[in-house]
Amino acid sequence: MKYSINWARRPAWLWIIGALLAGCSHREENAYQGYVEGEYVYLGSSLAGKLTQLQVARGETVKAGMPLFALDSVDETAALQEAQQQLAAARSQLADIQTGKRVPEVNVNRAQLSEAVANARKAALQLTRDEAQYSAGGISKAQLDDSRANAEARSAQVRELTSQVEVARLPGRSQQIGAQQAHAAAAEAVVAQAQWKLDQKRVNAPADGLVYDTLYRSGEWVPAGSPVVQMLPPQNIKVCFFVPETLVGALAPGRAVSIHCDGCAADLPAKITYVSNKAEYTPPVIYSNESRAKLVYMIEAHTPVADATKLHPGQPVAVVLK
Repeated sequence: MKYSINWARRPAWLWIIGALLAGCSHREENAYQGYVEGEYVYLGSSLAGKLTQLQVARGETVKAGMPLFALDSVDETAALQEAQQQLAAARSQLADIQTGKRVPEVNVNRAQLSEAVANARKAALQLTRDEAQYSAGGISKAQLDDSRANAEARSAQVRELTSQVEVARLPGRSQQIGAQQAHAAAAEAVVAQAQWKLDQKRVNAPADGLVYDTLYRSGEWVPAGSPVVQMLPPQNIKVCFFVPETLVGALAPGRAVSIHCDGCAADLPAKITYVSNKAEYTPPVIYSNESRAKLVYMIEAHTPVADATKLHPGQPVAVVLK
């Protein structure tokens, strides 16, 4: 026996099938489709160089401060050492100016002063004796004048050496010290610049996150500013979803939502962090009461950092408004 279908009754069959399918795919109220998006961090060096060390691999999770890669730094290391030596020399010269002569040099001046004092005392005694001899008529006037002149010369030498000892213990002139201080400060700036350049050749992770990709291999030349590591911190993972124009006015940053994703053990809590003020719509239409229903607005939401690693960029999700 053959059976045939009455095609005239097709709309009824289709209605029944549609109703069954609708019951199987019932969408939760206030649920909207979205997707996961990542805001990547591209890490590179401000200086060019050959990539000598790539210390992470794609898919690896890193902690803040971990080394990611290094470029050759032979020139920068040498420049830093040269700057450090120049700074040490400038500081030594400044210290030398500020402390005056060395102790052995001061001791030499003091010994010369002691000898001059002894000679002056001897010359003074000789002058006293010659004055007595001249009064008694024992020596000539010329001999007395010579004795007096010698005593005055010895006394002047004592005063000169006394001044030299005092000067030897004095620091340099204030203008000279100021100039050397400026020279030392300039040398410090050169060291800081050289250290900064050397530090640019080694890049560490700025935060915890996932190494999404590496863009160079060891031995390759990396231009200045070119990213070597593409990183995705968990706080940069967000969910984008779209709501109709009739609902966007009721949404604001801080509102709680729930995110459902395939494979997740449970829905993830999140909060709205951004509400777009720009409408998006499918094929161009003329604004009217009928077409306004086609307008949608993009909403962004972030989960707690601990839950962000459960989401993956490009993953479709459903967002339920609370």
